Amino acid sequence: MDGHAKLTSTTGDPLNQLLVQFSYLQALDFLTTVAFMLHGVQEGNPLVRMAMSVTANPLSALLFVKLAAILLGIYCWRLRRSRLLLRMNVLFAAVVAWNLVALIVNAVRV
Repeated sequence: MDGHAKLTSTTGDPLNQLLVQFSYLQALDFLTTVAFMLHGVQEGNPLVRMAMSVTANPLSALLFVKLAAILLGIYCWRLRRSRLLLRMNVLFAAVVAWNLVALIVNAVRV
Protein backbone atom coordinates (compact mmCIF):
# COMPACT_ATOMS: atom_id res chain seq x y z
CA MET A 1 0.00 0.00 0.00
CA ASP A 2 1.47 3.38 -0.95
CA GLY A 3 1.54 6.41 1.35
CA HIS A 4 -1.41 8.13 -0.31
CA ALA A 5 -3.70 5.13 0.07
CA LYS A 6 -2.72 4.81 3.72
CA LEU A 7 -3.41 8.49 4.36
CA THR A 8 -6.80 8.23 2.69
CA SER A 9 -7.77 5.18 4.72
CA THR A 10 -6.85 6.78 8.07
CA THR A 11 -8.46 10.15 7.34
CA GLY A 12 -11.65 8.34 6.32
CA ASP A 13 -12.12 7.19 9.91
CA PRO A 14 -15.11 9.10 11.33
CA LEU A 15 -13.25 9.71 14.58
CA ASN A 16 -10.37 11.33 12.66
CA GLN A 17 -12.87 13.52 10.84
CA LEU A 18 -14.43 14.57 14.16
CA LEU A 19 -11.01 15.67 15.42
CA VAL A 20 -10.33 17.64 12.22
CA GLN A 21 -13.75 19.29 12.50
CA PHE A 22 -13.13 20.09 16.17
CA SER A 23 -9.79 21.69 15.35
CA TYR A 24 -11.35 23.69 12.52
CA LEU A 25 -14.13 24.92 14.82
CA GLN A 26 -11.52 25.98 17.38
CA ALA A 27 -9.77 28.01 14.68
CA LEU A 28 -13.06 29.63 13.67
CA ASP A 29 -13.90 30.41 17.30
CA PHE A 30 -10.44 31.94 17.70
CA LEU A 31 -10.95 34.15 14.63
CA THR A 32 -14.43 35.28 15.62
CA THR A 33 -13.20 36.04 19.13
CA VAL A 34 -10.37 38.15 17.69
CA ALA A 35 -12.96 39.98 15.57
CA PHE A 36 -14.94 40.67 18.75
CA MET A 37 -11.81 41.96 20.47
CA LEU A 38 -11.09 44.30 17.54
CA HIS A 39 -14.61 45.72 17.87
CA GLY A 40 -14.34 46.17 21.65
CA VAL A 41 -16.72 43.33 22.54
CA GLN A 42 -15.93 41.52 25.77
CA GLU A 43 -15.37 37.74 25.76
CA GLY A 44 -18.51 35.87 26.83
CA ASN A 45 -16.86 32.78 28.33
CA PRO A 46 -15.94 33.64 31.95
CA LEU A 47 -12.95 31.25 32.01
CA VAL A 48 -11.49 32.67 28.81
CA ARG A 49 -12.23 36.22 30.02
CA MET A 50 -10.34 35.48 33.27
CA ALA A 51 -7.37 34.04 31.35
CA MET A 52 -7.32 37.12 29.14
CA SER A 53 -7.38 39.44 32.15
CA VAL A 54 -4.42 37.86 33.94
CA THR A 55 -2.00 37.99 31.02
CA ALA A 56 -0.16 40.94 29.54
CA ASN A 57 -1.50 40.12 26.08
CA PRO A 58 -5.10 38.87 25.75
CA LEU A 59 -4.28 37.32 22.38
CA SER A 60 -1.68 35.02 23.93
CA ALA A 61 -4.21 33.93 26.55
CA LEU A 62 -6.73 33.18 23.82
CA LEU A 63 -4.14 31.17 21.90
CA PHE A 64 -3.33 29.22 25.07
CA VAL A 65 -7.01 28.45 25.70
CA LYS A 66 -7.52 27.28 22.11
CA LEU A 67 -4.38 25.13 22.27
CA ALA A 68 -5.67 23.58 25.51
CA ALA A 69 -9.02 22.89 23.83
CA ILE A 70 -7.31 21.18 20.89
CA LEU A 71 -5.22 19.10 23.29
CA LEU A 72 -8.43 18.02 25.04
CA GLY A 73 -9.84 17.13 21.63
CA ILE A 74 -6.76 15.01 20.92
CA TYR A 75 -7.18 13.35 24.31
CA CYS A 76 -10.80 12.44 23.44
CA TRP A 77 -9.65 11.20 20.03
CA ARG A 78 -6.98 8.98 21.58
CA LEU A 79 -9.56 7.51 23.97
CA ARG A 80 -11.93 7.03 21.00
CA ARG A 81 -14.62 9.19 22.63
CA SER A 82 -16.47 9.92 19.40
CA ARG A 83 -19.76 10.82 21.08
CA LEU A 84 -18.02 13.45 23.23
CA LEU A 85 -16.16 14.89 20.24
CA LEU A 86 -19.41 15.03 18.28
CA ARG A 87 -21.15 16.88 21.12
CA MET A 88 -18.27 19.35 21.42
CA ASN A 89 -18.43 19.93 17.66
CA VAL A 90 -22.14 20.70 17.86
CA LEU A 91 -21.49 23.09 20.77
CA PHE A 92 -18.66 24.93 19.03
CA ALA A 93 -20.55 25.07 15.73
CA ALA A 94 -23.34 26.83 17.62
CA VAL A 95 -20.83 29.17 19.30
CA VAL A 96 -19.23 30.09 15.97
CA ALA A 97 -22.66 30.63 14.36
CA TRP A 98 -23.69 32.82 17.31
CA ASN A 99 -20.46 34.80 17.04
CA LEU A 100 -20.97 35.38 13.32
CA VAL A 101 -24.56 36.52 13.81
CA ALA A 102 -23.46 38.88 16.60
CA LEU A 103 -20.72 40.33 14.39
CA ILE A 104 -23.16 40.86 11.51
CA VAL A 105 -25.77 42.48 13.78
CA ASN A 106 -23.08 44.74 15.24
CA ALA A 107 -21.91 45.72 11.74
CA VAL A 108 -25.48 46.58 10.67
CA ARG A 109 -25.99 48.83 13.72
CA VAL A 110 -22.82 50.83 13.03
